[in-house]
Amino acid sequence: MPAIHRVTSLDLPELQTYRTLRRSQEHLERGVFVAEGEKVVRRLLASGLPIVSLLLTDEWLGQLTSTGFSSFPCDVFTADKGLLESIVGFRMHQGIMAVGHVPTEPTLDDLVRSSPSPRCFVALDGLVSSENVGVVVRNCAAFGVQGILVGETSASPYLRRAVRNSMGTVFQIPIIHTPKLSEALMSLRSENNMSVIVADAHATDSVYDIDCQTDVCIVLGNEGTGVSSSTRMLATASMRIPMKEGVDSLNVASASAVILSKVSRQRAF
Repeated sequence: MPAIHRVTSLDLPELQTYRTLRRSQEHLERGVFVAEGEKVVRRLLASGLPIVSLLLTDEWLGQLTSTGFSSFPCDVFTADKGLLESIVGFRMHQGIMAVGHVPTEPTLDDLVRSSPSPRCFVALDGLVSSENVGVVVRNCAAFGVQGILVGETSASPYLRRAVRNSMGTVFQIPIIHTPKLSEALMSLRSENNMSVIVADAHATDSVYDIDCQTDVCIVLGNEGTGVSSSTRMLATASMRIPMKEGVDSLNVASASAVILSKVSRQRAF
C-alpha cells in the first residue's frame, strides 16, 4: 500500500523535484524524471519502472485508487488544486504528476542481441528541443523502433517536456545515451553489419527509394543544421523527403514520422 500524505505546502524536502520543474537537467543528474498529465502518469504506473512519488489532487487519487493504484508502492502526496496551480505548467499536467527513476540503460551490445532482426534503431544527433525529442520518441514507438541512441549533443528523452510530448511512450523503448555517437554508429556498422542511414534534406536519394528491409539505424540531425559532419562520414546512405518546390524542409519530428512510416511499410513490425 502506498503511503498517502496530505500537504498544504510544497516546502517538504520530498517535494523538491516538483518545485524545480524548470531544472530538468538537474533532475537527470540525480537520476530522476518528472511525468505529468493523466495519460503519461498512468503509463508510468503501468510500465513497472520504479516510482519515487506522486503529487496529485484528491480527485485524481480517488480515480487511481479505483483502478488498482493501491498496488504501487510509492509515496503519494495530495494537495488542493490551488496549491498545485502554483507549480509552473499546471494546466499541462492537469493536477497529477509523478517522479520516477531513470531506468538502467542497456549496453549497445545488449540492445543488438535483444532486438530481433530486421532491426531498426534511431539515433539522435544534436536535437536540442526536448519537445521535438519527445515527439520523435512517440513516432518511434508508433512505428516499431527497437531502440533509440541519444548523442552527446542531443536533449534527453527523460527531460520533463520530452516525457510529456512522448505521451509516456518513452517508458516503452530502450534508450541509450551515448558518450560519443560516432563511435556507437561505427560499432553498429562494423561489428553488427547495420546500415547507417542519415536523414538529409539535401540528399540525392529519396526516402521512397532507400532499401530499409535489413538492419538499419536512422539518424536524425539538428533542427537547423542537420546531422554533424562526423556522422555524415559514417553514413552508408542518406535520404531526403521529396517536397514541393519552395517549401522548407519539415520539422524533424514531422520528418521522423514520414521516414519511419515508410520504413515500417517495408518491414514486418
